[in-house]
Amino acid sequence: MTTTQTHTLAVPGVDLVYDVRGPLPPSGGRPALLMIGQPMTAEGFTALAAHFTDRTVVTYDPRGLGRSIRTDGRSDHTPQQQAADLHLLIEALDAGPVDVFASSGGAVTALELVATHPGDVVTLVAHEPPINAVLPDATAAERARAGFYEAYQAKGTGAGMAAFIAMTSWQGEFTDAYFAQPAPDPAMFGMSTDDDGTRDDPLLSQSSWAITDYRPDAGRLTAAPTRIVIAVGEESAGTYTARTALGTAALLGQEAVVFPSHHGGFLGGEFGYAGKPEEFAARLREVLDAG
Repeated sequence: MTTTQTHTLAVPGVDLVYDVRGPLPPSGGRPALLMIGQPMTAEGFTALAAHFTDRTVVTYDPRGLGRSIRTDGRSDHTPQQQAADLHLLIEALDAGPVDVFASSGGAVTALELVATHPGDVVTLVAHEPPINAVLPDATAAERARAGFYEAYQAKGTGAGMAAFIAMTSWQGEFTDAYFAQPAPDPAMFGMSTDDDGTRDDPLLSQSSWAITDYRPDAGRLTAAPTRIVIAVGEESAGTYTARTALGTAALLGQEAVVFPSHHGGFLGGEFGYAGKPEEFAARLREVLDAG
C-alpha cells in the first residue's frame, strides 16, 4: 500500500495543501503524475490514484478550496491564478516536468499552465474542459450558466444545483426548447429545497465564471513541447462538457480521445456520482504510456 504524505506550500495569498503518494524524486524514470480538478479537491482522485501505485501521484486542493486556505482576501477562482500556483507547486516538488491528468475546471487550469509554463508538463490529459468560447452556441451557453446562477441566488443550493444538472445533462446546443423548460425540482435529484442562506458555492456562484469564460491560446498551446490530449467520456456524448471537449480538441487541430464513463468517470461510489475508475485508469495509463 502506498503511503500518502501531506504537505503545505506557502505561496503568496494561500497555503496550498497537497498530497504525495510515492517517492520524490519519482522512481522508475517516470514523471510524477499530478491529478487536478476545480472545484474538485484532492479527495476526488482517491479512487483513480489507487490504480497508479507504481507511480508517484500528487493531488492538491486548489486555492481557496478544501484545505488550501486563502490569505489574499479574494474569493474568485481563475485559471491564471491557479496555473501560477501549480507552477510553484511543481517547482517545490523538484521533480518536474510532470504528467498531468486534469478534470473539468482543472483541465482549464492545466491548459493555462501549459500556455504559460510549457516546460512544466510532459503530457497533459485534459478531461472535458468546460470552455464556452469553443462552442458554436457560446452566447446561449452563457445564458444557461446565468440561469443556474439566478436559481441559486433566488432559492439556494438545491435549486441552483438542479438547474446546473439540467444544463450539464442537456443534449446538444442550448436552443429555445432548453430555455422554455420549467425550473427543475431539486427533489427530482434527491436534493433538499431548504435554503441555508449561503451564496458562496464555488460551482454555483459567479466566483468560478473565469473558468468557463477562459479563451485558450491555440498558438501557444500547439507550440508548447507538451503533448496535449483532450479527453471526452463515452457516456457524455452530446452534453455540454462533451461538446466543449470536442470544441477544444478541434481548436488544437486534433480529435478528442474517448474515455470510459462520464464527466466523473474516474470517481468511486463515495461521491454518489460513481464512474468506472478501474476502466478509466486503464485508459489513462494507455494514453500516458503512448507518449
